[in-house]
Amino acid sequence: MPETVQLAWEEQLRKYITYLIAEKNASKYTVRNYESEIRQFLKFLHSQRISGWSEVNIEVLRRYLAWLMKEGYCKASISRRVSELRSFCHFLERNGELPRNPFTPISSLRVPKRLPNYLSRQEMEVLLSAPDAGKPQGQRDRAILELLYASGLRVSELVSLDLGDIDLSQGQIRVLGKGDKERITLLGKPAIGALQLYLRDARPQLMGSAATHALFLNRSGGRLSARSVQTTLNKYARQAHIIRPVTPHILRHTFATHLLDGGADLRTVQELLGHSLLGTTQIYTHVSQERAREVYLGAHPRAKPDADEASKNEGTEKEDTA
Repeated sequence: MPETVQLAWEEQLRKYITYLIAEKNASKYTVRNYESEIRQFLKFLHSQRISGWSEVNIEVLRRYLAWLMKEGYCKASISRRVSELRSFCHFLERNGELPRNPFTPISSLRVPKRLPNYLSRQEMEVLLSAPDAGKPQGQRDRAILELLYASGLRVSELVSLDLGDIDLSQGQIRVLGKGDKERITLLGKPAIGALQLYLRDARPQLMGSAATHALFLNRSGGRLSARSVQTTLNKYARQAHIIRPVTPHILRHTFATHLLDGGADLRTVQELLGHSLLGTTQIYTHVSQERAREVYLGAHPRAKPDADEASKNEGTEKEDTA
């Protein structure tokens, strides 16, 4: 492939990334994924000795999809890449840099909906009690766990919180979410109490002589990282004897599921999670419905599997004694 083609593709990708940031207001996470995965496709074209967009046809795209499958990517990951590349090529087509979008004929792969994993209330209680409240780090970690469960924050939102974002007197937090969209999320009494204890006792000790507005601090007095939060969750999940993986996002799922189980309406949960589309929140209704079904089957006398059989047996016994 001529070097000029590679340079041209890199320039087109750069323009697209600028468009995502400046016009679509995409999050850093989204931009990073798009850039990495589109560049992966461009490298694949290079390996196939494709010398320009005019040579990118349906056969090339099928080879790319086959290569992804061979590399072990799941359907959801492949489908995401197809969507990203279709958007990239649509951008180039709209700007007159591409005569046609080669990804138009490629339909997105059907991806089975996966119900979100979440913790039971009992598991959540054990997890929340795992940190040692007698130590500064334990007080910080308890505040983090309570906050994640009480508010459904993404880990990126949690670690970017500053002192000025929380209002404990009102029991609320100002959150800057995806696409720099601001929302207010709420706190219950346990989370407020854990944060008050952390701010009064633990944070001053962790901060030392450093000066920072970050809410959650590491041992050196700097802002806590998302990786550290995940490591912390892993530690307390082991202490709580929870075998399944526990991530900040699973606590977000737990927050939403427990709200719906408690009778919250879908629109409220959507607003608290910061979802742009109601459809994104609706996956939690499936979880809640499954829970409702379990409760119904276990509690209603006419819903139990042996109810009909028991009734029949009881009727037979009465006929025999009549």
